[in-house]
Amino acid sequence: MNNRIITTTLGAAALFSGMAFATAGIAQDYPNRPINMIVTFGPGGGSDVMGRTMAQLIEGPLGVSVPVSNVGGASGNAGLTQLRTNPADGYTIGTLISLTVASWASGLGDNKPDDFRVISVVQSSPSFLFVPASSPHQTAQELFDFARENPGAITVATSGYGTQDDVTLKLLADEGVQMENVPFQAPAERYASPIGGHTAAIYEEPGDVAQFIEAGQLKPLVVFSAERHPVFPDVPTSAELGIDISGLDNYRSIAVAAGTPDEAIAKLEEVVAAATASEKWQEFCASTYTCIEPVTGDAAQAMISDFRDLIAEQLAK
Repeated sequence: MNNRIITTTLGAAALFSGMAFATAGIAQDYPNRPINMIVTFGPGGGSDVMGRTMAQLIEGPLGVSVPVSNVGGASGNAGLTQLRTNPADGYTIGTLISLTVASWASGLGDNKPDDFRVISVVQSSPSFLFVPASSPHQTAQELFDFARENPGAITVATSGYGTQDDVTLKLLADEGVQMENVPFQAPAERYASPIGGHTAAIYEEPGDVAQFIEAGQLKPLVVFSAERHPVFPDVPTSAELGIDISGLDNYRSIAVAAGTPDEAIAKLEEVVAAATASEKWQEFCASTYTCIEPVTGDAAQAMISDFRDLIAEQLAK
């Protein structure tokens, strides 16, 4: 009996040792095949452009291709669910943005911060309310006054329910400025909606609609930030209009599923850091008004949890 136990124990030890050696070999060889990038919103939006730009910049240093797929829906949760449920082996990465984190606090989806490991937060921007250039409301005060006198008459194109777009409109409604949320899953449709007269306004980051601003088709009326935006110094903050809404900036990150091997995470952190330091990335983020000092490690993880808690607190009010 003792010999049988000893033999079994030694066999198991050898098996586990072999498995550990194989795992180490795989980790040291990472990556040795394409890495899939899941963009959690539809084509043409800010997340899509960011994800595709990042994929192009990290392909060379990784030595493998990084194909991009758009998995939109449920305010970004459809794509994140796919990221979470795929094998946590470093061969699936994705965009994780604050719009989706906000939706968790609103009860949308079953994803949570601990389901993911953030490689790096690479972009951030405050949001604005924009109206078409032909709008009868040429200032934020005019827009707010009309909304107070005509509850629900102002329709606002947003990225979805449960996002900070939705939360901001709810906070405005609490102050008597009631506007109707009109969510669009496709970014291009959302951007075109106020220009085509389908909605009266759009809640968006300036970088995502930069071409329409430059073409004179969209006009920024108010920024939801503690300070005026340096590129749009004439646009007042909501606090200047008596409604202090700030701290709900839209940030974007690259993430993997929790449980991804540390070696793979370290390699991804290395190539993403090099990408954000590159001249091409700096030109890209400057053109979209989203340049930040990248946030990594525990600080990046904390951003996810803290933002979800912040949205939950705002909703509780």
